[in-house]
Amino acid sequence: MLVRLLYASRAVATTSAAALDGILEQSRKNNAAQGITGLLCVSGDLFMQLLEGGRDEVCELYNAITRDDRHRHVRLLSYEEITERNFGAWTMGQVNIAKINPALTLKYFRRVELDPFNCSGQATMALLHELVATASIVNRGD
Repeated sequence: MLVRLLYASRAVATTSAAALDGILEQSRKNNAAQGITGLLCVSGDLFMQLLEGGRDEVCELYNAITRDDRHRHVRLLSYEEITERNFGAWTMGQVNIAKINPALTLKYFRRVELDPFNCSGQATMALLHELVATASIVNRGD
């Protein structure tokens, strides 16, 4: 059974570009071995990640993330059983929200800033789909 999980968290400390590259590299390696695909969005101290894969694998990864002391305020935004992946070609894509058109963020959120803690999981998911459609995602990793 396949599932899709979307969560948001705040970084405990500032994440450097080098540290972020390391996180992405490790995610791509580990997630591919577990059959997990998805996206990682970063904006300042905000992390938002979409994971798709087998229920057990995705749940175990999410549980590990909630225990990771580099995260705080981990919040589950959406969890659903799915019949197919929407991000199957991505071992772990990266989106730098600071570099997208502010009007796109405003389309889904109350302000021009990304705030998944204060909106529906559906709105956040719609933003991710639009980011894919507009090729705003880098480091596809496939």
